[in-house]
Amino acid sequence: MTATFALSARAGVGGRPFGRAARLFERNATVYRSQWFVLVSGLAEPLFYLGSIGIGFGHLVGSLQFDGREVRYADFVAPALLATSAMNGAIVDATFGVFHKLKHMKVYDAVLATPVGARDIAIGEVAWSLARGLIYAVAFLLVATAFGDIHSWWALLALPAATLIGLCFGGVGTAATTFMRSWQDFDLVQLGILPLFLFSATFFPLSTYPPGVRWVVELTPLYHGVALLRQLTLGGVGWSALGHVAYLVLLGSLGVAIAARRLERRLLR
Repeated sequence: MTATFALSARAGVGGRPFGRAARLFERNATVYRSQWFVLVSGLAEPLFYLGSIGIGFGHLVGSLQFDGREVRYADFVAPALLATSAMNGAIVDATFGVFHKLKHMKVYDAVLATPVGARDIAIGEVAWSLARGLIYAVAFLLVATAFGDIHSWWALLALPAATLIGLCFGGVGTAATTFMRSWQDFDLVQLGILPLFLFSATFFPLSTYPPGVRWVVELTPLYHGVALLRQLTLGGVGWSALGHVAYLVLLGSLGVAIAARRLERRLLR
């Protein structure tokens, strides 16, 4: 696979930066054709949460006050789980996948023998992480719609919003992975992801958090993804949506830039 990539990269990318990154994206897509079950398995967790909340726990809670109106609890949680799906899809490849190729398979060392550079590797890997997150988001959105948890035509923008979440976590995850030295470091990834999942206003409105905690929650990337998707799926889109978009784009772009610089140092030293 690596040799095939090297030959194809030499053959047709020329000086186009995004064309060079696209070759790495294509390589990842080719690998996953024979590992499709890995993609499918990653969809299970958020879908199980959605089913348990919609069928069981949601009926016990009933509804809650959000943005000045009564909202079914299942409808409130569904966009948060959609954001979580996009995050999970992106973070898996941006961390475990990139580290395996960087540390053990030595894919990137072979790639650098082609016109593809370290910056192209960073862009290509983040693009693939973003795509995987989008795949998860599409599947989740279809199920949530079938469950009757989507109530606004603004939800048509949910997939572009999920793409921004994938960009954010793909960029940050790839950048963080370049600092990791062993598999034990991945305990820190889980230590970061679990609190994000539980405390990014995922299951409770932001107003229920103590004032001292609320501003910390508002600084987290998953919160901005959850808040953006909640506006789109519940139909309460406001100007704050632009702030959420800007946050996700800026943090994702910063992650890509750091990842590119770190890969250059690690691969070209």
